[in-house]
Amino acid sequence: MTRLQGNNQNRTVLVIGTLIAALLIALAVYAVRGGSGGSAGGDTVNFDLEGQPVLGQADAPVTVVVFEDFKCPNCKRFEEEFLPDIRSQYLDTGKAKLVSMNFPFLAESARLPEDDSKYAAQAVECAFVQGGSEAHENLKQIIFRAQGPESELWATKTRLKELAQNVEGLDQARFATCLDNDETAAAVEADEAQARNAEAGGTPAIYVNGKAVESYDAQTVGRAIDAATAN
Repeated sequence: MTRLQGNNQNRTVLVIGTLIAALLIALAVYAVRGGSGGSAGGDTVNFDLEGQPVLGQADAPVTVVVFEDFKCPNCKRFEEEFLPDIRSQYLDTGKAKLVSMNFPFLAESARLPEDDSKYAAQAVECAFVQGGSEAHENLKQIIFRAQGPESELWATKTRLKELAQNVEGLDQARFATCLDNDETAAAVEADEAQARNAEAGGTPAIYVNGKAVESYDAQTVGRAIDAATAN
């Protein structure tokens, strides 16, 4: 997982202080409850998935939510190495559906002159508005294949419009207007707010029926889906 990082020393101190305070609170709660229940990692997060792009059958019994940043190399690895197996074993068979959401933070963390993490997220949302889940997925895979270094500005609006030309059936003029006018910025910000509310520590952040998955490899995600199916 590509993790969130502090922007300066003061932020690091604040984060450490917050973590210590959270640990003390957790220990207190543990003592009050007599050690029963489970850790915070076992909590279930309720996501608002209305109007989000979906892979698989809409009525599948298990929902996999994946937050990604297009500049994240581990997200690219998940998409190229692990998602094909997850898709063939669980999505295509109707056992689960995958909801794709945005958590763009790397450009801001790297203090780049432009937030191309958000540009890329807005681009796939523009494709989704026009062509639904299929167009969203097509452009998503194209952008990941074209991924540049996370520390460099590469997902410019000009480059994203060039990449979008490879999505069949997309009205390029309409797409360009959508991207240039930041028409999907609110949708991206809403996704990011949900990621932060779920306390996602980086990307890819994966949740199966609202429960965080510890790793993004196909085997771990598959076990989580199997467990959710059994329940």
